[in-house]
Amino acid sequence: MGSGEKFNRVVGVLGGLELATVCDEAGCPNRGECYSTGTATFMIMGKVCTRNCEFCLVQHGEAAALRADEPKRVAAAAARLQLQHVVITSVTRDDLADGGAEHFARTVGAIRQRQPEATIEVLTPDFKGDRFCLDMVCAAGPDVFNHNLETVRRLSREIRRGADYDRSLGVLGYVAGKENHPVVKSGLMVGLGEDKQEIVEALADLRRVGVEMVTIGQYLRPSKRNRQVHKFYQPEEFDEFGRMAEKIGFGQVAAGPFVRSSYHAEKTVKKLKVEGEAHGIKGDG
Repeated sequence: MGSGEKFNRVVGVLGGLELATVCDEAGCPNRGECYSTGTATFMIMGKVCTRNCEFCLVQHGEAAALRADEPKRVAAAAARLQLQHVVITSVTRDDLADGGAEHFARTVGAIRQRQPEATIEVLTPDFKGDRFCLDMVCAAGPDVFNHNLETVRRLSREIRRGADYDRSLGVLGYVAGKENHPVVKSGLMVGLGEDKQEIVEALADLRRVGVEMVTIGQYLRPSKRNRQVHKFYQPEEFDEFGRMAEKIGFGQVAAGPFVRSSYHAEKTVKKLKVEGEAHGIKGDG
């Protein structure tokens, strides 16, 4: 739940500009808190995903055509909300030849033109591992490139339908290997049936390919049609995961029951400012 002037302003801006957020479409438990502080994570390219992952609430089916003016509308919303760190994610669009990479790039460009001082984080699908698509998104100049591994190797194919564990690592590694690359980030959900050793192995895999920031959060079943929760981890167990991730070598770690990929994203970017300046992150956003 959320309330207050800022909450109502976010709802009004999003509704007026006909924009979707992952906060709404994925049933995020932090929606009320984030809207009430005046922020949201934009979800571009429609509300219908071409994949049907077991953990996700986003509608699955035949997606609609892209709306050419959406990048400008996202930029307008970010400016009206005075966001200093703008997070953009999307549904997966396997129906598009470029997976929506150009649309991502146009959205980054529109925000950059409107708010050159803001930092921009993209949370992208895997684009089927197509490096041309990744090049297109990176060329737009996001400050943070995020692609979620989501779960451990053993459960990946079962839970992330249409995705592939090694392909996701390849996406992250390719971006991390670029000259002047953005800060590279990824995230894991726990409680899907993994054990702690598998979590350690997944974290090690992410760090090995060059991921610098990682989020670890509790999977919460968003509806009865989604996968059941296998385990609820205790707060002290998340503290343990955080220590393990730091020991493995991540520059920034967010671990906790309600942690999500974009939850308090602007704070984690600030904490990486020193490292980020080497990648072109500007200001205090």
